[in-house]
Amino acid sequence: MGQFLQFVFLGLSTGAVYAVLASSLVGVYAATGVINFAQGTLGLWAVYAVAALRSEGDLILPIGHIPIGSADDPVSMGPAIFIGVLSAVLWAIVAHYLVFRPLRHAPVLAQVVASVGLMLFVQALVHLRFDTEDLLAMRILPADTIEFAGAVVNVSDLILAGIAVAIAALFWAYFRLTRLGVATRAGAEDELAARLVGYSPDRLAAVVWVITGAATGLIAILAAFTIGLSVTSYTFYVIPALAVALLGRLTSFGVACAGGLFLGAFQAVITWLTTKDWWPDWAQAGLGDAVPFVLIVIALFLMGGRIPSRGSLGEVKMPAVRIPRIRPIPTIAVLAVVTGVILLTEGTWRYGVVTSVILSLIALSLVLLTGYLGQISLASMAFAGAAGFALSKLTTNWSVPFPFSILFAALIATGLGIMVGVPALRIRGAQLAVVTLAAAIAIQGFVFNNPGITAYEGNLITDPTLFGIDLGVRDGTNLVTLRFSLMVLVVVTIATLCVMRLMAGSTGRAFLAVRSNERAAAAVGINVSATKLLGFALSAFLAGVGGCLIGYSRGQLSAGSFTVMVGLILLAMTYVGGITSVSGAFIAGIVGPLGVGYVFLNQTLALGEYYEIIAAAGLLLAAILNPVGMAGAFTELGDKLRARRHHASTAVDDGDGGGSTASLVTPTTSKAGLHA
Repeated sequence: MGQFLQFVFLGLSTGAVYAVLASSLVGVYAATGVINFAQGTLGLWAVYAVAALRSEGDLILPIGHIPIGSADDPVSMGPAIFIGVLSAVLWAIVAHYLVFRPLRHAPVLAQVVASVGLMLFVQALVHLRFDTEDLLAMRILPADTIEFAGAVVNVSDLILAGIAVAIAALFWAYFRLTRLGVATRAGAEDELAARLVGYSPDRLAAVVWVITGAATGLIAILAAFTIGLSVTSYTFYVIPALAVALLGRLTSFGVACAGGLFLGAFQAVITWLTTKDWWPDWAQAGLGDAVPFVLIVIALFLMGGRIPSRGSLGEVKMPAVRIPRIRPIPTIAVLAVVTGVILLTEGTWRYGVVTSVILSLIALSLVLLTGYLGQISLASMAFAGAAGFALSKLTTNWSVPFPFSILFAALIATGLGIMVGVPALRIRGAQLAVVTLAAAIAIQGFVFNNPGITAYEGNLITDPTLFGIDLGVRDGTNLVTLRFSLMVLVVVTIATLCVMRLMAGSTGRAFLAVRSNERAAAAVGINVSATKLLGFALSAFLAGVGGCLIGYSRGQLSAGSFTVMVGLILLAMTYVGGITSVSGAFIAGIVGPLGVGYVFLNQTLALGEYYEIIAAAGLLLAAILNPVGMAGAFTELGDKLRARRHHASTAVDDGDGGGSTASLVTPTTSKAGLHA
């Protein structure tokens, strides 16, 4: 019993971080209607800022630094904490005014990707600006312990839990007992009414951003010594926090706080249980990461319809969709160009070209599911990884030959995609994004990083062969063989053409109808539930095929091949390229991780270390300034030029008396400006 209680209390430090993040998420949602995936990174910057001040005496800024002390005479604890909290507040203000305020009336998709972009940007900036390998957090809270029922309890853990409860109580008091807080709640119900009585929703939201930024920075700084410094951990602490915030329907600070403390303690108990002899080997790692996903699914599936939405002004629309058409001449031209590039390159450059081709297929899965069907998914790399690791088992354990190995592995990913898509039957928008991101983290922790499930002789993958022809990626010192490169191109081309044909047919029209208005789609006889699950299945299958090709290109897989961060960066690149167009998927492949754009940035410009921050910045700019992406912008420019030429030719015909302005050229593509 003593050990059990000891682990319960040990989990309170992490639980306190969950609790404050959850309370902050509830506050931000009440003020803005935004689910802020970047909440954890506000504390991340504060933690590393304090660590740098306390160890090196430097105030690290996004650009440059200010020496306040030195390694021999660092900044004292009080000023360092104040500066760290202030830095979190400043990031919160930047997030409000530069990112989320311009997107107040934007589609939910734009808000979600901007939030993810901000998360990626701050994390990448922390990697660039701080010595994340060597910096250590110094103790701030007392090191005293007390005994309780046979357990040795750290006083610091109790203090952190008490601070989390106090912060939740202060949030509750602000929103319930103060004039500004009540006005913020009223603005959430009816923004226009709040404006009419003299309150600015923007200013009210800014106050909440400041308060939540300070709270997040403070708890992260105080807990850093106990839970350690980790860029990835602080970034993704937002997922457990979202789990408990959603249990409280994004309205209850009390449930958010209590749930966060309980979840932290429960995860610590799971860690303790894994040390027992009777605990199964397959559950030794990652089970704690899966718990938030289960909680989120339960909360959203049972209460998704009752989670309040924020009242806003105006009507928002998703980016316009271009219905794809398969044109023989352009298709052959594109294939000829790619084939020529493959023939003319070798080594790292050819590897970049092949990787871009593969990534374009995974990006196409996002275009199909998110851009076409309107279901926001952040789990594409999880599906790709599931197929990749399944491919290792199929080829190494059971000697399944190519191409059946790809087919069977992709079908396994399809089943996983359907499972993750089941909550989409009840929820949508940002809440669905939460589910898919939680699923991706759970799959990464419980499957990819779990040696009891994925490890088999180092996750080797047997080279593909077809009719006795070796299609393996390596041949001596040759990094990427021509045979493998052409095989990848053929597989991706076939899959892409099939998807384009599907998107242009009745299934694509059903997808667009569901994206536009689910009730209207159901009224005309479309089975909305089946359509959504079909979308998740097809998207997961495409991502699975891409994951298999990645596996074949590596020859041996590790969890690092399919991290959640890689998936988010690919989402960023797909949105920048154009989330609603096949061309956008091609652009995403070119500039995706380890693709041609990365190779150019790394090999030619020697700027590979800046790739993540460039990707995140591009995502933010695209979400705020150009939601249709590069492909959409090029298409719109082409439409305008064609319209001008048509107008000029019509004017000439009218002047000669031989034409009629009623004779208009039929557009070659259809454009659907559909409501979110």
